[in-house]
Amino acid sequence: MAKKVQVDSTAEAYIELLAARGVDYFFGNGGTDFGPIVEAYAKRISQEEMLPKPIAVPHEITAVAMSHGYTMVTGKPQVVMVHTLPGTANAVGGILNASRSNIPMLFTAGRTPITEGDVPGSKDGGIHYSQESFDQGSMVREWVKWDYELRENADLEGVVDRALAIAQSEPAGPVYLTLPREVLASPREEFEYSEQPRMTAAKDIVSSPDSIQQAAKVLTAAKSPILITRDAGRDPGCQEQLVALAELLGMPVFEGTSAYVNFPQSHVLHGGAGSGEHVPTSDAIIVLEIDAPWTQKAVSPADDATIISMGQDPLQTHIPVRGYRSDISLGGTPRLNIAALVAAIKTIGVDAAAVKERTANWAALREKRVAANAERAEAGKDQFPINKSYFGRELAKQMDEKSIFIVELGADSTQFQFDTPGDAYAHPPSGGLGWALGAALGAKLASPDRTVICAIGDGSYTFGVPTAAHITSHMQDLPVLFIVWNNGIWNAVKNSAKNLVPDGVAVKTNTWTFTALDQDFDYEKICEASGGYGERVEDPAEVPAAIARALHAVQVEKRQALLNIVGS
Repeated sequence: MAKKVQVDSTAEAYIELLAARGVDYFFGNGGTDFGPIVEAYAKRISQEEMLPKPIAVPHEITAVAMSHGYTMVTGKPQVVMVHTLPGTANAVGGILNASRSNIPMLFTAGRTPITEGDVPGSKDGGIHYSQESFDQGSMVREWVKWDYELRENADLEGVVDRALAIAQSEPAGPVYLTLPREVLASPREEFEYSEQPRMTAAKDIVSSPDSIQQAAKVLTAAKSPILITRDAGRDPGCQEQLVALAELLGMPVFEGTSAYVNFPQSHVLHGGAGSGEHVPTSDAIIVLEIDAPWTQKAVSPADDATIISMGQDPLQTHIPVRGYRSDISLGGTPRLNIAALVAAIKTIGVDAAAVKERTANWAALREKRVAANAERAEAGKDQFPINKSYFGRELAKQMDEKSIFIVELGADSTQFQFDTPGDAYAHPPSGGLGWALGAALGAKLASPDRTVICAIGDGSYTFGVPTAAHITSHMQDLPVLFIVWNNGIWNAVKNSAKNLVPDGVAVKTNTWTFTALDQDFDYEKICEASGGYGERVEDPAEVPAAIARALHAVQVEKRQALLNIVGS
């Protein structure tokens, strides 16, 4: 059914269409190309047409991460618009993160005016020459699923519907649309569009019955099956099926640097993060939505083991070199493929006694691991600088079922236990640092009634453009508790150098250039400058009370807070 509205410009028609397609927020970092958008929003606001709500964000890194965080929590893709070429350049790290995390996003940028003369929106300043490129989309083409430039008299509805459908089709990811100022400013009198999108995303795909049956036979015959995942929890509905499969086989589920709550961490078959020692001794390994399930230089599966790869893209075709074996590849929706696998295994039948024995053995290993984690935290309670495990334990004590935990190299994950999808998220595998700051703001926007806690390393915090994040938190009334783990070093750089040359001069002389940060820096002052609560914590005895004070600021005073934890 068609709908017709009165509009003054293509920009106004564009925003109308985004609202009709269910986009909640328009994250914008403006520039000289935003004039038609600004005018269109002024008219819509005067008419009390508020969707999609405009969110002004002072930096592109923050804007993209906010969109990422919002979609991560809700599953709904949002729109980001940045300023032409420079804005796109600033945002590339965030687009890499969205791409490698399979986050659908309509990433857009203004296009430097493409004409000279009297056309509305044409070049009218020197910057419109120096900022123009021959192929603006080339900057992000490797990291987006589709890119296009909106053209004069273009099929606006078809372009937007196609962009959103492609972004959400699995494997999901960002798309890029450039918007020339002349096109946005072009006059219109009315806009007619369909109330329903012209295209729908391709989802819910199941592997062939023969492939499912082949995998089921391998798993029912296996003596020591294991499963390794990272991103299965991107679909919250996957957990129930994954638990059913694990319990059916007595199979542990390992979460390699998990980005989501994939499997209940209190479950006796939760294997933790350390699957490496079990890879060589397993005769069947399911690799589920993870790009690097083990370190190939360190361990490898037995030659007679069967590797079953499962995921929307089980062979990770976006990665140029990836030599992980895949004896059976089950492409499609993990939730549906796992359900089909469970049904096939039940038809074949399992050795109940063997399953019971395996379950008991893995439960005992889990109990031992949990006890060791607790002992490590207790041993560190009086250490100076503050011990990371001890701090994590104390933070976990004060979190409740209404908390959302977002972590980027800022906490010891072994001290937390999450069972419910949506309760915790971790940084993307691509290494675009600083993601957690904006992602936490996006998560708070998506879940205003929940307490969002963001734990981030000091190096990552700096990469995340913290002034922009704190300004946005204040402007948009998004109180988040930010925790900066201040150990004064980029440990990832140091550890990489150490692993490369373990007996080298750097190790022998303890000389680590390009790794040092300023541990004396008062990160909390940045938050205070935006009206937030800030506190530097150096004494481990003060940790519980400091966490309580910061949570009070966020939950009761309704303002952001930052704890600068001076740790080791």
